Amino acid sequence: MKIGIFTNNYLPNPYGVTGSIESFRKELEKIGHEVFIFAPRWKGYSDDNERVFRYPALDINIKFRFPLAIPYSWKINKIIKNLDLDIIHSQHPNLLGTAAKKWARKKSASRRIPLVFTWHTLYDQYTNFVPFLPKKWAARWIIKKAVQYANQCDQIIVPTESVKKIIQNWGVVNKNIVAIPTGVEEEFYQNSDRNLIRQKYGIKNDEILLLLVSRLTEEKNVEFLLDAVSGILKNDKVHPVKSPQNGVASGEFNRVKFLVAGDGYLMPKLKKFCVYNNIAKKVIFAGAVDKKEIKNYYAAGDIFVYASKSETQGMIISEAMYCGLPIVAVRATGIEDLVENEKNGFLVAENKEIFSDKVQKIIANETLRRQFSEASKKIAREKYTSAVCGEKMLEIYNKLIIKNS
Repeated sequence: MKIGIFTNNYLPNPYGVTGSIESFRKELEKIGHEVFIFAPRWKGYSDDNERVFRYPALDINIKFRFPLAIPYSWKINKIIKNLDLDIIHSQHPNLLGTAAKKWARKKSASRRIPLVFTWHTLYDQYTNFVPFLPKKWAARWIIKKAVQYANQCDQIIVPTESVKKIIQNWGVVNKNIVAIPTGVEEEFYQNSDRNLIRQKYGIKNDEILLLLVSRLTEEKNVEFLLDAVSGILKNDKVHPVKSPQNGVASGEFNRVKFLVAGDGYLMPKLKKFCVYNNIAKKVIFAGAVDKKEIKNYYAAGDIFVYASKSETQGMIISEAMYCGLPIVAVRATGIEDLVENEKNGFLVAENKEIFSDKVQKIIANETLRRQFSEASKKIAREKYTSAVCGEKMLEIYNKLIIKNS
C-alpha cells in the first residue's frame, strides 16, 4: 500500500502532530507499506528519509518557529502524479490539507483515492498563536473551516472518543468518525536510566521528583500547574499517610523537587514566579529535550503532573504511563480518556488546592505510588502502543480502499 501523508507540521518540530505521524509511519513501514510525507520546507534542516518531500514555505517565527507551507509546487505535483497513491491522509484542514484534498479528488479513469483526515487539535485552545486577530474570531473561523473540511472527507480520525463529541457539537455531520490514539513507540523507551538525569541535576535518591514534559505556552496551562505544586515545594514537607491495607505510615518526605522538561515563551515568566515564591532551588528547567533522551527523564520521575486542557489525546500522558509514572492531571478532553481515575492516578478539577492534595497523597504513600505505577504500565502496554494503534489505522485504510475500488 502507498500512503501519502500531508502535514503542516513535521520534523524537526518536536511536538504532537510530528510525533503522531512518525509513530504511525514507522509502524506501517515495519509491516511492509510505503509512507510518503509531504511537509513544509524547514530552512537548514535535511531529511534522512528519502520519502519526505518538502513544499516551499514561509519561515515564520512568532512565539516559536513554524514554517507556513505554500500549497503548490510543480515539482511535487509531478512526484505525486507518479506515485499512484492508494490513500491520502491529511493532518490539517488548511494549507497542505487543501493540497491533500485536491489530489484525493482528482478524477481518475480507474479509481478515486480515499481522503482521511485526523482532527488533532482543539483549535479554540490555540488562538494565542494567531497574531493581530481577536481570539474568539480566530477560533470561530478556523473551527468553521475545519468542520467544512471534515465533512468532505471519506474518514475522520480523532485521537480519543471525547474529541468525537466535541467536533460533532461544532457541526461535523460526517458519520465516518473513529477514535485511534497515537501509540507509544516502544523501542524508544527501552533501557532507560533513572540515575542519569537525577545525577545530572543533583536529585538525591530519597527525593521525590515531580515531572512535567510540555511546551511552555499558554494553552498547556503550565502557570496553574506551577502554582498548584508551589505549596508542596515551599513547605518542603508532606505529612505521612497511613496505608489502608495495614495502617502503617509510609514515612515522611521533606524533600520534593519539580523537573520541567520543555521550552516555550512562558519560560522567563515561570522562572520569575519561582524566584518570587522562594522555590527556585526546587524547580529545575531542563529546556527542550532530545527525543532520544526523553526516556531517561521519565525514568527519573516519580509522579507526572499535567494541567493542559487543550489536548485531543496527550501523547505525553501515554508515554509517561508506559514508563510507569503515576499521573495527577486536570480532568480535560483527551486526558480523561487515558488516565483511569484512582487506578493509575488522579483526575481533578482545575483547583490548585485539590490538585496539590492529590499530589501530596501519592508522595506520602509509597504503596499507592507503586500500585499506580504498575497500573500505568499495564494500561499503556495493552491499549497505547504503536503496534496496537497502527493495526487499527491499517484496518481503516483497507476498508476505504475496498470501498472505493
